[in-house]
Amino acid sequence: MRLGIDWGGTKMEIIALDDAGNSLFRKRVPTPRNDYDGCVTAVAELVRIAEADTGLTGTLGIGIPGSISPQTGLVKNSNATWLNGMPLARDLETATNRPVRIQNDANCLAVSEAIDGAGAGMSVVHAVILGTGAGSGISINGRAHRGANGIAGEWGAITVPWLKREEFPGPDCWIGHKGAIEFWCSGTGFQTEYETHSGTSLKGPGIIELKRQGDEVATRIYQAFVSRVGRALAMSANLLDPDVFVLGGGMSNVDELYDDLPKAMTPYIFSDRYDTEIRKALHGDSSGVRGAAWLWQD
Repeated sequence: MRLGIDWGGTKMEIIALDDAGNSLFRKRVPTPRNDYDGCVTAVAELVRIAEADTGLTGTLGIGIPGSISPQTGLVKNSNATWLNGMPLARDLETATNRPVRIQNDANCLAVSEAIDGAGAGMSVVHAVILGTGAGSGISINGRAHRGANGIAGEWGAITVPWLKREEFPGPDCWIGHKGAIEFWCSGTGFQTEYETHSGTSLKGPGIIELKRQGDEVATRIYQAFVSRVGRALAMSANLLDPDVFVLGGGMSNVDELYDDLPKAMTPYIFSDRYDTEIRKALHGDSSGVRGAAWLWQD
């Protein structure tokens, strides 16, 4: 049995998978925010409950909003800032009494979709999260590509490429850069842009519905979002040239993106033609937790 935990900013979810990828058990609990020790305890309790329910002992993989430094073994680059600088792998192994494999949550999305999702059978899968934040992960031959310094796929930390004059220098982002993909290509950024230009606070689905009704401001904000995400994906296409892009996060549910993004990418791709598909994550918001479980494949 493989256990996977998706460690989010607001919730933790555990899944137990059998060897065929069938779900044997699932449970969600609130994340103890700003409480490192409470989070470690919550993980150990989820493992205990899953194994008690199934009567089986499992390997444990965890997806976190950040990464583990290969040099120090400590968490870095997490927007759940109470994790940064902490020896998470060591503490979780002590708390659960077993080896633990930890990856960035976007890498877990990529692994899940590469094994039995929208990228199944493909060698290089670039998974992109367009949700509360914007980030990405890379799977090569069904395994997470972490990189020599643990920062492979940190797409969201880059400034949106090919900035237009009216965009420069871009808004501040928590990572310390202006105009970062993390802000401008996230659902949060989409909503903030709409509120800035309309004076009205709406969630993403409400803005999209207004766009579909022909609202001028909503349409303009959507077009700017598509342009920025398209440029960001084109940069990845030029650098990585993956076999498929897979989208997750709340904005991945906007059906128009799958027609509009390829057209937005094309002018920036250094090729005579570009046929790589952009697909919606097959497992939806279950991809992260499934991918965490699939970190154990041997």
